[in-house]
Amino acid sequence: MSSDTTTRSRYEERVHLVSEALTSNTKLDKKAAAKVAVQILHAIDTIPEKVR
Repeated sequence: MSSDTTTRSRYEERVHLVSEALTSNTKLDKKAAAKVAVQILHAIDTIPEKVR
């Protein structure tokens, strides 16, 4: 019995969460939502910690 488990990094999980939010609340398809999710996370990650 073998199990196929894939592990995702925290970053990949964050991209997935944002991407899902975008696809459920906009007319973006999954590919476009994933691209926008990466851009959103990059923007958030460049905000200094004190400001966040």
